[in-house]
Amino acid sequence: MQGRLRRLFAAVASTDTFQRFGPRLAPAIDEYALRLTGGRWSVSDAVLPVIVLSTTGSRSGLTRSVPLAALRDGHDFVVVGSNFGRDHHPAWSTNLLACPAARVSFRGEDIAVCAELLDDGERRRLWPDLTAQWPLFDRYSELSGRELRVFRLRRRRPPVI
Repeated sequence: MQGRLRRLFAAVASTDTFQRFGPRLAPAIDEYALRLTGGRWSVSDAVLPVIVLSTTGSRSGLTRSVPLAALRDGHDFVVVGSNFGRDHHPAWSTNLLACPAARVSFRGEDIAVCAELLDDGERRRLWPDLTAQWPLFDRYSELSGRELRVFRLRRRRPPVI
């Protein structure tokens, strides 16, 4: 069932109409659903895992939160700065480059993470898993004309005393 939903969502998300309205509409719908469910479920969860990433604004210093599709890789999360295929990197990725300490909310759990931009080898290793989860990452890369930033969000462990 999830495979069918993923194909349906991918077909809709690849349309020109979605490219115009989806970047504003999809995150807003997910944020609303996450708020209603205490962070436990979003509309996009029906298709792929969604986290809420909270970063520190690189210019403002304020906390900025955004729902993102994420690939689980062990205890870590992997996220792609696709920005729906726009020609510029998403603000959250710039924030992570300036301040890698961040927080992830996933299904009601609040997790401290440290972000690392993947090197070419790690990016190549994970790209097939990322595109298997969301095939539009290839199209977004093509549309944007840029290499999409891919980050690993590692859980920060509390110090052992």
